[in-house]
Amino acid sequence: MSPPTLDTMSQSPTRHRLQRPLLFALAAVVACVSFSLVAASSGDRQESYQSCVADCDRDICQPTSPASIAALTTEQLEVREGSLSQRLLQWSCVDNCRYLCMQAITEVALLKNEPVHQYHGKWPFYRMLGMQEPASVLFSLLNGYMHVRAWPMLKRVIPESYYLRPFYLGYALVGMNTWLWSAVYHARDWPSTEKLDYFSAGAAITYGLYYTVIRILHIVNQRTQFLWGLVCLIPLLLHISYLGFVHFDYGYNMAATATVGAIHNLLWIGWSIKHWRDRPYAWEPTVSAALITSAMCLEVLDFAPLWGILDAHSLWHAATIPLVPIWYRFLLKDTEWEVRNYKGVQVSHRD
Repeated sequence: MSPPTLDTMSQSPTRHRLQRPLLFALAAVVACVSFSLVAASSGDRQESYQSCVADCDRDICQPTSPASIAALTTEQLEVREGSLSQRLLQWSCVDNCRYLCMQAITEVALLKNEPVHQYHGKWPFYRMLGMQEPASVLFSLLNGYMHVRAWPMLKRVIPESYYLRPFYLGYALVGMNTWLWSAVYHARDWPSTEKLDYFSAGAAITYGLYYTVIRILHIVNQRTQFLWGLVCLIPLLLHISYLGFVHFDYGYNMAATATVGAIHNLLWIGWSIKHWRDRPYAWEPTVSAALITSAMCLEVLDFAPLWGILDAHSLWHAATIPLVPIWYRFLLKDTEWEVRNYKGVQVSHRD
């Protein structure tokens, strides 16, 4: 079987029809998400919020004498000291003041049918066990669990001689790492956890493009695999270095990762078109690309959290949970087909 080339894929009119809606959806996601990221939070600029936090800080956080502390009520002491989970996640007294003021103002706004505001870049979520966004934490962990569950299946089903076995196992490890840091970031938003979340997601998207090119072009030579790995790794390291040490640009990061993800999807769509008739499962990558793009559109529908828990971002994470096993199922089908029908899929030694 000869691997598809970029030229043969670009000549297909069907590919162009599939490409246009995907690119339009991508552009909408990038534009809307970038706008929401650069827009300043309106809640923490409210005078009522600022005065509430200042009063709470003055009356509860700043007193230091034993007599003034003893005069605090039980509720005020809980704000000052925090629960065990809040202390473990390093919620300070001022942080607790901000949370309580944010929730109090939001409750009044809901009763009056007034708009709900964001505070310090976040919707007013209810904390649970000290976690800022409990729904996103749960859904991130469930996404990671899908990769954990796939790991033993990959090791059991994929022959050791198959040249993509280490890359698919690597994909599972990268997925576990990505969703672990997503859960950590949504549990507690610090600059360090935010960077680990964004950088891990960027690495996962880049790794997806890395093994996809190896699979579609049937790159079995290890030296070529290594060189292609450098082509992917160097821009990723430059990207991370710029965000980490020069300027953390949300819009640029979104545009960069979305572009790499779009290239990944278009490659698989081209592969689907090439093998539409000779492989009964060839339609699955195109459907997966459409589903993941649809899930990304939830980011465009940014809205205040339902019941203080579920927002568009958390629902996006929820939507990707069933997509992970669907993709693994495709990879295993493709592996079985390749091993059964072709001989040129064995591990190649270096020249």
